[in-house]
Amino acid sequence: MKGEPAPPLAGITVLDFSELLPGPFFTQMLAEMGAEVIKVERPPHGDNARRLGPGGFEAVNRGKQSVLLDLKDEAGRARAHALLAGADVLVESYRPGVMARLGLDHASLQAAHPRLVYVSLSGYGQAGPWAQLPGHDINYLAAAGVMALSGEPGGPPAPGFGLPAADLCGAMYALSATLAALLQRQHSGLGQHLDVALADCALHWMTPRLGSFRDGGTTTLEAQRGVALVKPAYGIFRCRDGRHLSVAALEDHFWARLCEVLDMGPFADTRYRGFAARKAEAEGINAQLAAQVATLDSDAAFERLARADLPVAPVVAPTELVATAQFAERGRFLGREPLAAVPFPVGLRGVDPHALSGAPALDSASAAP
Repeated sequence: MKGEPAPPLAGITVLDFSELLPGPFFTQMLAEMGAEVIKVERPPHGDNARRLGPGGFEAVNRGKQSVLLDLKDEAGRARAHALLAGADVLVESYRPGVMARLGLDHASLQAAHPRLVYVSLSGYGQAGPWAQLPGHDINYLAAAGVMALSGEPGGPPAPGFGLPAADLCGAMYALSATLAALLQRQHSGLGQHLDVALADCALHWMTPRLGSFRDGGTTTLEAQRGVALVKPAYGIFRCRDGRHLSVAALEDHFWARLCEVLDMGPFADTRYRGFAARKAEAEGINAQLAAQVATLDSDAAFERLARADLPVAPVVAPTELVATAQFAERGRFLGREPLAAVPFPVGLRGVDPHALSGAPALDSASAAP
């Protein structure tokens, strides 16, 4: 009987010049899939996330090596070139032009390293009028049209929903593109330069919204926000005990079941069997649903709606996640303490989610060639 196979990316070496969140989150996923990731950090303090957010740094840099290199120094650049000799993937997240000034851009390395998959992660990409503009997650979401659709109906745009969506979705696009480039390299023998712009990635997530606006002739921002934010029997509702429940009874068959288990008043009439009729009365329907949910404690409300096979879930606080039965039973955490880390969520043959060590200290592994 054959033993457990090697991880999918065993034998792949990644030279990671990125900092903060998008790049490190991306390269940690490569490490979880079996790649060797060498984190190149700037002296004297390394990745700025070590000081700005040590907990966040620890969460997205597990299993990596660390080496301090002054890339402005000739010896540091020589060391980087030596490391490149064994690298399959290079990841950098500087502003466009920085790696070129150091002689470490894709154009400078392509001849000597034709198989290298070179990944540039930036806010707005390597070209365009905003390419040199600094930014953070909120800026990229604003630029991509996402922020304009956020918030409460009739209110101003909200600054987000608790996660740095552009940073994280950019990391996921970098991951999928890199895996595709490595697969393509098996056939072509050649690497390539991947220009991953966080704003572009958030913009791609707008595709379904743009399609629905186009199909419905929805051209004003007010109307578009209505489409995105106002849906009948859909939202977050406060229970009697102060906790909240998410309900999403959009489809006609879910609506019919909701009317069977809760008193939806005049909206239970057959006139509202179709979605279009309910959409026109979304505010009234949601007010009626809120009034009904407010009479029940959260556990009772969840049990009643779940038993009726309705789309419902409690609003779980971060400190409660590790004790949530759905995730605990699936082994989603690296430990049992509150706020434990979450590994890559898709099981792969040869991958042990508990195998990675913690984040590296600055003087950890020597990555000398």
